[in-house]
Amino acid sequence: MIPLLYEEFLRAALREDLGRAGDLTTDAIVPATFTGHADAVGRAAGVVSGLEPFGRTFTLVDERISVLFHAADGNRVAPGTPIARVSGPLRAILAAERTALNILGHLSGIATATDRLVQAVSGTHAAIIDTRKTTPGMRALEKAAVRHGGGHNHRFGLDDAILIKDNHVAIAGGIRRAIEAARAYAGHLVKIEVEVDSLPQLDEALAARADIILLDNFTIDQTRAAVQRTAGRALLESSGRIDETTVRAVAETGVDLISSGALTHSVRVLDIGLDIADAERFDQHALGTPAIEFPVVHPLPRA
Repeated sequence: MIPLLYEEFLRAALREDLGRAGDLTTDAIVPATFTGHADAVGRAAGVVSGLEPFGRTFTLVDERISVLFHAADGNRVAPGTPIARVSGPLRAILAAERTALNILGHLSGIATATDRLVQAVSGTHAAIIDTRKTTPGMRALEKAAVRHGGGHNHRFGLDDAILIKDNHVAIAGGIRRAIEAARAYAGHLVKIEVEVDSLPQLDEALAARADIILLDNFTIDQTRAAVQRTAGRALLESSGRIDETTVRAVAETGVDLISSGALTHSVRVLDIGLDIADAERFDQHALGTPAIEFPVVHPLPRA
C-alpha cells in the first residue's frame, strides 16, 4: 500500500501516545545508547495484516530502526509464529511498541474474521465484502485487511459509487424516482446500487434497471425468492446481522455478495506480542538503578 494513505494516521497515533514528554518510563530506565532486538510473535492463530504500517510506526520514531518480516500480509499464523524482528535503539522500539501492536493486532483481527467468513462460504457463488463502517482514519488499512483475509471491498467512500438507501428513497418519493435521478446525475462509469427491504421494492428496483440491489435483512426464504425473481438481471447483495452461524445459509441461496459491517466495526484483535530478545541482567551501577532484565545490546557510536 502507498504509505501516503496511512502515514498521517500513524503520526497522529504516535503523537497521541507520546504526548509532550515522550516515554517517561523507558527514558528513565533505558540508556539512550542501548540497541537491541524485539520479536513480534503471534499468540493466537489467525491471518496477518498490517505489516507495512507496523514497520513504519517504528521508523517514524527513529529512522535507524530496521524491521525484518518473517511473514507476509495474508499469511495464516499459529500461536508462537515469529512475525517480524525489530532492531535498533531500544528507547525508540519501546516508545513505538504499543501503537505498532495496536495497529497490527486490529488489522490482523479483521483479516482473521474475514477469513472465517470466506471459509464458511467456500464452494458457493458468494463473495464476502466489507462496508463503510470503518474506524475514522483507518479505512484504507481496514479495507486492505479485508482483502488479506480473502474478502472484497465495497465502495471506499461516498464518491466512488451510488448507494441509494431508505432515506434517499423516502426523500425521492420512491425507488424508481431515486434511481432515475441518480442515473441522470452520475457519469457512465458509476454503478448504481439500491437498498430494498421487501420483494415488491425488489421488483421496482429491477424495473428501474439498478446495477446492484442490496437485500436488507431479508430472511432466507425471501432471499431465495429474490434470487429467483432477479434471474441475473442485477447483482444481489445480502446484508444485515450476518455472522459465521448464518453466512453459509445466505450464500447457498445464490446471492452474489454478502456484506458485513462487523468485519471492521466489531472485530476482536489478534493477540500479537513484542518481546525483547536474548534478555540478560546488566550491572546495576551502570544503570544507576536496581538490577533489571535487559536484552543483549550494543552501544550506538557516539556522534
